[in-house]
Amino acid sequence: MTLPRTPHAVVFDMDGLIFNTEAIYRDAAIAAAAEAGYLLPLDFYLATIGLPGEATRMLFGELFGNKFDFDSFWTDATQRFHQATLSQLYLKAGVIELLDLLDELQLPRAIATSSRREDAQHHLTSHGLLDRFHAVVAHGDYTRGKPNPDPFLMAADKLGVEPAQCLALEDPYTASARHPVPA
Repeated sequence: MTLPRTPHAVVFDMDGLIFNTEAIYRDAAIAAAAEAGYLLPLDFYLATIGLPGEATRMLFGELFGNKFDFDSFWTDATQRFHQATLSQLYLKAGVIELLDLLDELQLPRAIATSSRREDAQHHLTSHGLLDRFHAVVAHGDYTRGKPNPDPFLMAADKLGVEPAQCLALEDPYTASARHPVPA
């Protein structure tokens, strides 16, 4: 593969690209809904990825009705996610090799994630990767989350590289396919 220009830095998404967190979160949300007595269709869940918290809350209300307790569901799904990451979190294939190559090329790199800073730091630290990134931009660091470019623009700024000179790496989902973070 040939790039249109040589990048001066690389900005990574984290969930689904570096770690298998998106599958863990999906399973946690489906299990939390089932525990509450609701069937959460996979296509519905996938359609909510990347939406702002209030939009996600509204769609769940439309699907399950006014009696659906979104806050309890979200708390349960989040707890299940955190518990599952203790034993099920793994690196995606090729991550270490790519980071080794970027070290050889002396290219700075950053994380631009929709995840909370605590989660990003935990996941990166638990796999010995935190010091392999020169910056981490996480939920709460920017005004507008993905699919808006704000996280990537902030990461480029923290690296001191013009955004047009960065290579942005995303997971296989579309740019709007992010797990929602409730407001």
